Amino acid sequence: MYGKWLMAAALTAAVLSGGKAAAAGPLVVDGAALETGTYVYQDTTYVPLRTVTEALRPDAEVAWENGQAVARAEGLDLSAQPGAAYIEANGRALYAPAGVHTVQGTTLVPVRVLAEALDARVDWDPSTGTVTVTSGSGAITPASLHYDETDLYWLSRIISAESRGEPFLGQIAVGNVILNRVASPDFPDSVYEVIFDRRWGGQFTPASNGTIYDAPSESSILAAKLCLEGADAAGESLYFLAPALAGNFWTMEERTHITTIGSHWFYR
Repeated sequence: MYGKWLMAAALTAAVLSGGKAAAAGPLVVDGAALETGTYVYQDTTYVPLRTVTEALRPDAEVAWENGQAVARAEGLDLSAQPGAAYIEANGRALYAPAGVHTVQGTTLVPVRVLAEALDARVDWDPSTGTVTVTSGSGAITPASLHYDETDLYWLSRIISAESRGEPFLGQIAVGNVILNRVASPDFPDSVYEVIFDRRWGGQFTPASNGTIYDAPSESSILAAKLCLEGADAAGESLYFLAPALAGNFWTMEERTHITTIGSHWFYR
């Protein structure tokens, strides 16, 4: 039954660069086995966006528009651009760190990310490798009901002011630091209060020089959404600085280095 599926999966794996992909186990959606090429890449199971979306949402119209795959149905507006580290669904940004792929004209996305977008559940049977997807409501809660508007407003602005021109992963990492501080007992309890914390003359230069009020870049808004969805690029970091611009190196001397992204060094 799975012969055609295995051949397709092997072909999919073969055309990916570096030979890093491997055939995944069978894919079952709402009780029906789908004979389609899935594969595992960086410990993530990838599935064809069109096939799985149409199986979970038969009313969906899936098309290719402006360099990206789109799927629309009642209460659903989804898009996935090859090479992007996320997919967008109902105004939300869902993190796909290993990227959106395209193989022989087919757009493939992480099954758990797509399932989240479609409010479906994913189960995995380690004994057979079978991935089972079970439908839910059919669409993720929209951004207008999910994000705290105040948090998104200020988080996007501090990301933009502190990391405009930095790699996109570095923008996410700056947002991580803000949210890590919100969660820490050593800092204030909201995004706004963390940004405008005046201890030691202020924590963030943009809050002092006014650039925090500049309109954020589109990438900063996207990075803020990803951070609020749980995207993590900075681990437990509570501090960051650009050594080339810093006038105070206390952080480097007293804190544990976590990672370096672009010109920023991150510490906890």
